[in-house]
Amino acid sequence: MKTFVVGISGVTNGGKTTLAKNLQKHLPNCSVISQDDFFKPESEIETDKNGFLQYDVLEALNMEKMMSAISCCIESQQHPLVSTDLGNAEEIPILIIEGFLLFNYKPLDTLWNRSYFLTIPYEECKRRRSTRVYQPPDSPGYFDGHVWPMYLKHRREIEDTTWEIVYLDGTKSEEDLFSEVYEDLTQELAKQKFKY
Repeated sequence: MKTFVVGISGVTNGGKTTLAKNLQKHLPNCSVISQDDFFKPESEIETDKNGFLQYDVLEALNMEKMMSAISCCIESQQHPLVSTDLGNAEEIPILIIEGFLLFNYKPLDTLWNRSYFLTIPYEECKRRRSTRVYQPPDSPGYFDGHVWPMYLKHRREIEDTTWEIVYLDGTKSEEDLFSEVYEDLTQELAKQKFKY
């Protein structure tokens, strides 16, 4: 049976990874691939005129390697599956891909069965980002000089997508976000089941 592919994208520190992991715990036959696992080494990251490392761009990621991992995951899921108590969705393998630059990478466009984009306001994003430890650490002014402007640029780029993106409020609690997406996905999965 064809793998049902879910994209969870959005702003840095918006809750993408947490949401993906929560869904994986509750959905049968579900795998997760994280875009953050495909960053190139720091030595290969460009620096802008202000000395900021350009991590928030597609060029900072090994997207070919990520596409290969996605293909391998989809191929490995095409096997008889275990029965679960999720009703109509029980036989459909699910792949969740989460990352901050999914919907800006054209080769992924045809893959999505469902797309979600998490947003949070500037102040909340800056506050959350300041509580995280990155390797390498964020330099002074990095959020305002690189991270937030790149987020706004990439968000504008996806406004004209040809498929539906469901925008989510990342300031909601983990539980509320999970419930909203889980309910939406189970409905979509039930529809997919009837196609086969």
